[in-house]
Amino acid sequence: MNQALKIAPAGHWHIADSALRHADTEADRLACFAVMHELRPHLRDADEFMQRTGRAREQGYRILAAWEQGAVVALAGYRFQENLVYGPFLYVDDLVAASTQRGKRWGERLLAALEGVAAEAGCARLVLDTGMANALAQRFYFRQGMLTGALRFGKAIGAAA
Repeated sequence: MNQALKIAPAGHWHIADSALRHADTEADRLACFAVMHELRPHLRDADEFMQRTGRAREQGYRILAAWEQGAVVALAGYRFQENLVYGPFLYVDDLVAASTQRGKRWGERLLAALEGVAAEAGCARLVLDTGMANALAQRFYFRQGMLTGALRFGKAIGAAA
C-alpha cells in the first residue's frame, strides 16, 4: 500500500469552517444522498449510494459535507492517491451543492478546506475531473485558481460498453 493511502483513513484534519464536517457515520453519509444524487443521478437509491460509498471508504474515500440547520447542502467526496505524475495528491471524486444552494459559495468553501487537508497531509496537488461539456463547472474551477493539466481518455469495458 502506498504512503498516500495509508494516511487517508487516519487523518483528523483541521477544518476551520464550522459549517463543514466529515460525514463519517452511516447516518451522516445517508444524509448526503439527496445532494449527491443531483450530481450522480445514475445512483438508483440510497441503498446503492451507501453500498458504493462503503466500498469506496475501504479505499480511503471520505465525504466532507456542508451542513446548514442540520441538513447537508453541499459536499465533496475525496481520497488520497499517489502516482508517478504528481506524487501524493488529494483527488476530489465529487463536488456538488444542492440546486437550491448554488451561488452561496459552498463549493469555494469546500475546496478551500480540502486544500488545507491536502497541505496537512503533505500532498503535492489537489486534482479533480469534470466533463468536457460542463462549462459552468470549468469556469468555477478557473476562478478557484485551478488549471487544466490533462485530457482524460476512457473506454467502457464489458457490460458497461
